[in-house]
Amino acid sequence: MLNLRSVDLNLMPVFEAVYEERSLTAAAKRLAMSQPAVSNAVSRLRAVFKDELFVRHGRGIHRTLTSDGIYEKLHGALSTVRESVSDARGFDPKSSTRSFFVGVSHPLGPLLAVRLRERLLTLAPGIHVSFSTRSRPVDLERSLRDGRFDAAVDWLAPAGSHFQELVLFDDAMAAVARRDHPAALKVRHEKDLRSLDFVGLRPRVDGESPVPGLQEWLRLRLNFAIEVSEILEVLLLTSQSDLVGLVPKSMLKLARDAFQLRALPVEVTKKTFPIKLVWTASKGSDPGQVFIRKQIEIAARNLTGRSTMRNPSPLEAPSLPGKPVAP
Repeated sequence: MLNLRSVDLNLMPVFEAVYEERSLTAAAKRLAMSQPAVSNAVSRLRAVFKDELFVRHGRGIHRTLTSDGIYEKLHGALSTVRESVSDARGFDPKSSTRSFFVGVSHPLGPLLAVRLRERLLTLAPGIHVSFSTRSRPVDLERSLRDGRFDAAVDWLAPAGSHFQELVLFDDAMAAVARRDHPAALKVRHEKDLRSLDFVGLRPRVDGESPVPGLQEWLRLRLNFAIEVSEILEVLLLTSQSDLVGLVPKSMLKLARDAFQLRALPVEVTKKTFPIKLVWTASKGSDPGQVFIRKQIEIAARNLTGRSTMRNPSPLEAPSLPGKPVAP
């Protein structure tokens, strides 16, 4: 068994930062260290774990399988230590230097990240938040339970007694096209949509979608000429071709302002689907977690411009307890 006295535990936060940032420079900035100091720490970590851990690739680095395994176990442990220290000292956003990792698979993810960053620059300048904005997150439930994600925003949220959730807003789907699209201008009924070629996101689940607001669209059996991985690709291809894009209604303002697209006047379904903020029940009452979830809620509300939201709470409410999801 390894004697921990022989290991400098100060190296562990360095490992975590380099793993998450995938860059020695970014990790050094996050840790307020010099890059040579971080590089030296990584060399010492390699000696401890007897593995390369990180391999240079272009301006960044690749992780090894060994570093993946170490991070999976280490991140949760470091989070527990930070939360214990925070509980003992009391949480002060202005002076806190805690780090959080948030998964946002909704297409508004990158914009939500920017809005949240803007809020934190004023409210909590020392807090660092990293984001995963993949439209197709890898094993979201496990990432939350293992502590790799502190919270997630999604419409396919994991359920069960391990998780708590808050509905941020309700979304729905809409078809968009170029303003001068020759065929889309004539669309008036659902059946007209079948004569068009669509571009949309690749489905996240096989078979029928569990999301009611998507089921109605899928049952139309539209012709998807191209399926892509990110919503911005849908908007870009729609703006540059005669393809019609299928996007969440929360993206319509961006579609109109940035890509000069317009929504087709066809209401396929009135069913909506809730966009949820989800976290593990074990992190429900931690002051730092409560604070960051509150900021996510406010940023999402400001971004979508939704004045009527489910589960509303005052702007200055001290906590976001949420309700456990029935198993």
